[in-house]
Amino acid sequence: MLQGKKILIGITGSISAYKIPLLVRLLVKEGAEVSIIMTQMAREFVTPLTLSTLSGKPVYTDFFDKDDGSWHSHVDLGNWADVFLIAPVSATSLGKMVNGIADNLLIATYLAAKCPVYFAPAMDVDMFHHPSTQSNIQTLIKYGNHLIEPEVGELASGLTGAGRLQEPENILKVLSAHFEKKKALKGINVLITAGPTYESIDPVRFIGNHSSGKMGYAIAHAFAEAGAAVELISGPVNQPANHSNIHITAVVSAKEMEKAVDQKLDKAQIIIMAAAVADYTPEKSATKKIKKKGDDLTLKLFPTTDILKSIGEKKRKEQILVGFALETDDELQNAKKKLRTKNLDLIVLNSLKEKGAGFGFDTNKVTLIDRNGNEETFPLKSKNAVAADILDKIQSLRKDKNA
Repeated sequence: MLQGKKILIGITGSISAYKIPLLVRLLVKEGAEVSIIMTQMAREFVTPLTLSTLSGKPVYTDFFDKDDGSWHSHVDLGNWADVFLIAPVSATSLGKMVNGIADNLLIATYLAAKCPVYFAPAMDVDMFHHPSTQSNIQTLIKYGNHLIEPEVGELASGLTGAGRLQEPENILKVLSAHFEKKKALKGINVLITAGPTYESIDPVRFIGNHSSGKMGYAIAHAFAEAGAAVELISGPVNQPANHSNIHITAVVSAKEMEKAVDQKLDKAQIIIMAAAVADYTPEKSATKKIKKKGDDLTLKLFPTTDILKSIGEKKRKEQILVGFALETDDELQNAKKKLRTKNLDLIVLNSLKEKGAGFGFDTNKVTLIDRNGNEETFPLKSKNAVAADILDKIQSLRKDKNA
């Protein structure tokens, strides 16, 4: 499972660093390529020579090589890796990761990394339970990082409690499971809509909404990472979708989105309608700019096709259909009604009343409600982390359908 995988390990100043050479040995034995960054304090606990010998690569500890002055690019290191494991993570480094204090190569690389990041805290029990440490851990999770929980056991101080770094064999299992998950949806076709639609009033003006497309694009990336072939139908947004498994169809209006969905629908096993499609469109779009005349302008609006309802009426039994509900009042009641009336398997509810949720934010706070009435509410998280939660729930629904 790890053959040819590129794993970057960041080691910070903790006595638990003594476990990392064994982890490096296990990873190399599994066929992984391993590169290592250390903080200066980490060198007090394990030597770069030991790690370099085991990994077969130079170990990086600073931005510059002191002998020849060559530059070690934190950007290149972050781009190289398939996954970045930071273990052990000291309380100091946790704080730096949260607050973006890039005063060493490891933290700078963390901030530049585009790959998934796993972090494994290790420290004395009282430090681990301190409110600042716990807050930092939760913040990193909200940023989309993956926590490897410390074990409860005897610590270097002689105390017993949480704070002990997971054993190398367990960390190996976590990394192996990460790459296993990346193939979980291989051969599955997923149709996703994202962003707003713009309904033209004239060549200059339109009716639209504030959707940024961030949630839909995060979901597309999560499914692509899991091996699915993703058809992403996107309204006008400024979002990247840099994954070979994602094919984008750009649309502008609700009518264009409806047509694109109809063309792609039959092939999809999973349909996720994350787009904020306009409910109304002007009766007629002017071919020339409407000049200001007087104080009032009356627009006659007609309802657009309810794409989600249309899919719900014709979806096949084996297809999973997911909708979104962005509400301001009676959130749960309205979401459940939408789930029922549009024949959905799952609805993702979020509220504009929640700070940090909804349009434009990098975070979201959602409740997932399935057709069996099961509800699960999650704390505020990055949209990447929310996308992972949605993927896991859909996988569970697929297993139930195939049981």
